Amino acid sequence: MSSSTVLYDAPGPKARKRNLVIAVIFGAIVLAIAVYVLVALGNNGQLTAEKWDPFIQLDTWTTYLLPGLWGTIKAAVLSIVFALVLGAILGIGRLSDHRAIRILSGGTVEFFRAIPVLILMIFAYYLFAEYAVFPAEQLAFAAVVTGLTLYNGSVIAEILRSGINSLPSGQLEAANSLGMRKSQTMRLVLLPQSITAMLPALISQMVIALKDSALGYAIGYIEVVRSGIQSASFYGNYLPALVVVAVIMIALNFGLSSLATVVERRVREGKRKGTVGDVTITDDAITADR
Repeated sequence: MSSSTVLYDAPGPKARKRNLVIAVIFGAIVLAIAVYVLVALGNNGQLTAEKWDPFIQLDTWTTYLLPGLWGTIKAAVLSIVFALVLGAILGIGRLSDHRAIRILSGGTVEFFRAIPVLILMIFAYYLFAEYAVFPAEQLAFAAVVTGLTLYNGSVIAEILRSGINSLPSGQLEAANSLGMRKSQTMRLVLLPQSITAMLPALISQMVIALKDSALGYAIGYIEVVRSGIQSASFYGNYLPALVVVAVIMIALNFGLSSLATVVERRVREGKRKGTVGDVTITDDAITADR
């Protein structure tokens, strides 16, 4: 059996020795930088126990971090729900038989995908403020949800469209041979399979929406990053506050990814039990849907 791989030849003794030396030198440099940073932080009093004490006090959490955490979760959940609805509408619209709907949906998707989320939030904030669409205390929240919904909904639309187009053409032909309408074919045959196939990409986009909610800091929205900075400015412990905020965000993203992975696994297992990749539609179901 050859010792080479498909992409490259396995390194010989000299190459392995050289790679080991490079790895040791690089590791030593990284370690030296880490030690230098820790020493500098220690000399500035950023590693003392007093800097971390506020985070073992209940007032710090109830006054700053928990309200910010609730703001992050609230904005992320609403924007994800709205983005899924908007993405489904735009994704199906891009596959419509009507040219005008395809052009309108495609233009909407490309427009909002091209604009940074922060700009969408700022534009929505000033637009809502100018026309008094929402109460003043809800302006930042509405702007954050709107910006996240428009951007992530457009991305989800493309994910959904790609998933539907990736399905075997036999699925559409079988539905047509049964005399199903376009709406029936999309709802009963294509959408269920495409969502299952594109679930990992959808999960990734949900995690992105959760992280992007922190951009609301720029328009005064109280989320976990802003509340962490407020806590740090009060107690004078910016480094510990940022570390705690980072841990909270990592835990949130990990929790969402884990939950979505469980859902994905159960959906795939359910499909596997009922014959993978096949959709069984009876004449009674078609007739009832009509």
